Amino acid sequence: MKDVWRKIKQFAIRYYGDVIVGFVVLSTLMVLIYRIVPPPFTLLMASRTIVAEEGVLKYHWVNFKDISPYIKVCAMASEDQNLPFHFGLDFQAIDKAINKNKKKRKIFGASTITQQVAKNVFLYPRRSYIRKGLEVYFTLLIETLWTKERILEMYLNVAEMGELTFGVDAAAHKYFGKSAKKLSLAESSGIIAVLPNPRKYNVNSPGPYVSNRQSQIASLFYSLDGTNYLREIYVKSEKSLYDFRKYKK
Repeated sequence: MKDVWRKIKQFAIRYYGDVIVGFVVLSTLMVLIYRIVPPPFTLLMASRTIVAEEGVLKYHWVNFKDISPYIKVCAMASEDQNLPFHFGLDFQAIDKAINKNKKKRKIFGASTITQQVAKNVFLYPRRSYIRKGLEVYFTLLIETLWTKERILEMYLNVAEMGELTFGVDAAAHKYFGKSAKKLSLAESSGIIAVLPNPRKYNVNSPGPYVSNRQSQIASLFYSLDGTNYLREIYVKSEKSLYDFRKYKK
């Protein structure tokens, strides 16, 4: 009987070991592929399309150079001011969120842009402790294998920005009839201001809450030294440990 249990235990160890190794290899390959290739869709896009009663998915990938510098900085100002400096997890922001939650008895998030990319690109929309653990895993993997520029580029292209609207170019065309490259500061801050709930709030008809957020984001834009703040992204991208461009002849 002991021999039977020992064999079962050995089989289980080998089986789960193979599963873990396979997952690590597959996930690493996926992250490496998306370092170069735009995702054709995300699970959230598929989910929204399936449940939508009408409308067509709007999702247009644009390269980093074809995105307005205003919305790049506005996104960081609102969502993750320390993007150039952390390694995926902003412990200072987490500590602040915990203190806010204690004082106001309300849930405040502290997800970095990298965490949001991990969630939006590689994971399913439903919340769970397992998904949160996978989010941390993919966050660290992304920070290891991508540049900061790629992380911000991916975020701005796959973030939900309205009903069946994903990415800054789709949002720019929908709300302002122009490309993402031509967005002004006011337009950029307006788009980013609805991100807490882009299906509830409207860029073109902002209420008091969105208008206030838009003003705050514009103020933060200037406090970060405007578009000059992007230099931090470029510097970090050039110094990326796994920036494969430096190996090209």
